[in-house]
Amino acid sequence: MLITDQGTLDASDNRLNGKKLSIGIVQARFNAGVTNALAQACQDELLRLGVPAKQIQLVQVPGALEVPVALMALAEKLEYDALIALGCIIRGETYHFELVANESGAGVSRVALDYQLPIANAILTTETMEQAVQRQTDKGRDAARVAIEMANLLKAIR
Repeated sequence: MLITDQGTLDASDNRLNGKKLSIGIVQARFNAGVTNALAQACQDELLRLGVPAKQIQLVQVPGALEVPVALMALAEKLEYDALIALGCIIRGETYHFELVANESGAGVSRVALDYQLPIANAILTTETMEQAVQRQTDKGRDAARVAIEMANLLKAIR
């Protein structure tokens, strides 16, 4: 079996077939206007790509630092083909931005590697709210596509 990158995928590509998948989503509530839009775009794209509504579970946590522990709890259930992390971190005037961005990203990666489970990381890290709003819909859709493609890839490899 040869697995290669053939550029941008469209919904007709089998790698984006979500019909047999179960997906868990963890959404941070901080900056809820953005994260709600991320979650809506993500869920809409999962449904459009065939993931059954009953096979999508959304859980919410207070902020980006809490996302990895909720991802871990979902991963431990061994019910999901992929997970999705959603959040929004906007730079402020203190070092807190770097701390939250770095630690949440590292935590997401750790869960993915520890459980050998694909996790699409759509925790936005932006300079301004305007940048976050500009990205919210596309990044929500992208996260859904990444989760489906990676779940199918790992199934093919295994």
